[in-house]
Amino acid sequence: MKSSSLRTPMLCLGLLALTACGGKKEQGPPQMPPPEVGVINAQPQSTPLTKDLVGRLSAFRSADVRARVSGVLLKRVYKEGTDVKQGQVMFEIDPAVYQASVNSSAANLASAQATYVNNHKAAERFRQLRPQGFVSQSDLDTAEANERSSAASVKQFQAAVDSARVNLGFTRVVSPIDGRAGQQQVTEGTIVGNGNADGGAGSTLLTTVEQLDPLYVNFTVGSADLDRLRSAQTRGSVELSDQNKTTVQITLPDGSKYDQPGTLDFSDSAVDPTTGTINLRALLPNPQHRLMPGTYVSLNANLGQQNNVFLIPQGAIARDVAGAYALVVSKDKDKDNNTAVVRKDVVADNLSGGNWIVTSGLSAGDQVIVSGLQTVQPGKPAVAKPWQPGSTPGGPAGGAAGAAAGGAKVASGKQ
Repeated sequence: MKSSSLRTPMLCLGLLALTACGGKKEQGPPQMPPPEVGVINAQPQSTPLTKDLVGRLSAFRSADVRARVSGVLLKRVYKEGTDVKQGQVMFEIDPAVYQASVNSSAANLASAQATYVNNHKAAERFRQLRPQGFVSQSDLDTAEANERSSAASVKQFQAAVDSARVNLGFTRVVSPIDGRAGQQQVTEGTIVGNGNADGGAGSTLLTTVEQLDPLYVNFTVGSADLDRLRSAQTRGSVELSDQNKTTVQITLPDGSKYDQPGTLDFSDSAVDPTTGTINLRALLPNPQHRLMPGTYVSLNANLGQQNNVFLIPQGAIARDVAGAYALVVSKDKDKDNNTAVVRKDVVADNLSGGNWIVTSGLSAGDQVIVSGLQTVQPGKPAVAKPWQPGSTPGGPAGGAAGAAAGGAKVASGKQ
């Protein structure tokens, strides 16, 4: 009896202990509050339509200086690498042979002129005597024929003199344009000009002269890109600039910006079949001759204006195998009065001032997450706070550093 009476209180104490333990298990750990993220309200706006390209500089005009007559090159008159003017003498070829030709042609002309004078006077006498019948008509015809023949000879020898003087002038080789003279291609004492007498491709190249102000910058744009731009222009989302209003901004090889913009002045009408691109060319001022032909440069071409696009900070746009996307805090609330994170696939192909230009995928008023991306997942709750550049990550507004880190983490698939 005594042992059963002790057993009953002990059993009750055990049941109370089990009940207490069961109650604690059902209560569980406290719930963590939804993470705070920094967001911006996406609003459509207009922005310049720009494209980063690579181009190559070339001279505005480039002229070959060639020998147009054959002879021995006597001397170089200009200084290599200096600016020369149109018509300035650059080389001298031995003129002795051509001076002798001028003298010979002049002597032949003088003889022809003397013959013409004699024949002219004879014809004048015959014309005066013919009415009196002192000479026959046949004699008069012969005298006038000799007069005309000698007059033609005068013109022929005059042309020979002019030609000889032109060739003599070619012995002084001049610059065809204003520009910067290049390096001498042949040395004194060389026989030059053994090609065509008219200075064609067979003539000896002596040097080149290039006009350096302005310069051309040549670049290409993919035909597919232009086709997309024209399609967007038809829909009204893009306003393409006229050719004479399209500008380019040059970035030099050292990373600095060139202080003067260029203007598009040529667009090819055909696509290059080997590359699928269209050749374009811009005119670039170069008053200080800072830029040199042949240099490769980076350029930013302003092709017009894009309408109804969203400018989103770079850290807010992530990419995976499916493409670019942004995480947005939905305005709809769940049963616990929380807002959830939603993934939105976007099209973001170009940058403008450190922001991605999103052309589709977002809607006006979307709360795009910029900071705190590493703390959220699609479908999970989050608390949206206004984002300010430079604020502390994880604080009320997030931060630029947190945005960059979060964007990298989301892009790598680590939620």
